[in-house]
Amino acid sequence: MVKYISKRILYMVFVFCILSLVLYYLYNLIPGDPVAQQLEPLKGQITPEEYDIRYRQLRDQMGLDDPLIVRYSRWFKAMLRGDFGMSHRYRRPVIDVVLVPLRNTVFINIFVVTIGLAITIPLGILCAVKRNTVFDKAIQVFTIIGHSLPQFIIALLAIYYFAVIKEWFPVSGMNTPNFQGTGWELFKDTMYHLTLPLFVIIIYSLASMTRHVRAAMSDALGMDYIKTARAKGLKERVVIFSHAWRNALLPVVTLIINWFMSIFSGSLVVERMFNLHGMGKFYIDALNNQDYNVAIAIQLFYIVIALVGNLIADLSYGIVDPRVRINN
Repeated sequence: MVKYISKRILYMVFVFCILSLVLYYLYNLIPGDPVAQQLEPLKGQITPEEYDIRYRQLRDQMGLDDPLIVRYSRWFKAMLRGDFGMSHRYRRPVIDVVLVPLRNTVFINIFVVTIGLAITIPLGILCAVKRNTVFDKAIQVFTIIGHSLPQFIIALLAIYYFAVIKEWFPVSGMNTPNFQGTGWELFKDTMYHLTLPLFVIIIYSLASMTRHVRAAMSDALGMDYIKTARAKGLKERVVIFSHAWRNALLPVVTLIINWFMSIFSGSLVVERMFNLHGMGKFYIDALNNQDYNVAIAIQLFYIVIALVGNLIADLSYGIVDPRVRINN
């Protein structure tokens, strides 16, 4: 196991280095001039000669005239120290400007993952146990509709009904403007504003996981060992949860772990529609404003999350199913 983990870590480091080089090269191929964009507010306030001097100084200061491989080496060494450069838009270190949207995304997705798994796993198991009943067919219709509808359609329907017709919830922001409360009052105000976005994300996420859990449980309940367990007179609860669910967990464990890792991932559609300052909206804003230091830092962060998630998923197989042994 130790040998396997060590090899996987070396593989992750190698993949990360290759992808960092590819991403840095691609981002530097995107048309645009961050220096000109940074000096744009001063263009009408200074003479062309002074503008040209400042342009050359700033370009030299940012090292944009150096060969690409030199710039990459300098950037990679700084990144290993935790320095991803300065945000051209916010004039602050990238790490500082990313922390706020990351914190908001984690806060939102903790509720999404917790509530989502609390609903989908029992619902998928119940559908498999009551397979082909009216209840199962109704849930299947619901999940198919939820899986087919785009997320922005669900968001528009939720906004129209809950915010426009009923006027129960706001449709923008994470807090009431100029809200001065702290502690419990701040938490209640935040959750009041996040109720509608959370509802949309959870409804959109239910369909896929419910169908996977149902399919895995249906296969497990059809195995011979389940018939043997029932023939022994074991209680149905023991048969379902101790025998069937443990074997059904192996096919869905990757999805469950990926869902946990998605705590760090932003939802672009929901964040833009509800004006939430999360990672999805922040990443797109960075691209639109040519703030490529922020964009590449976010992209590399997601690469690390994906690599770690795959490693955890592979290791979890041995925990879920003792027959699985990882020795290579």
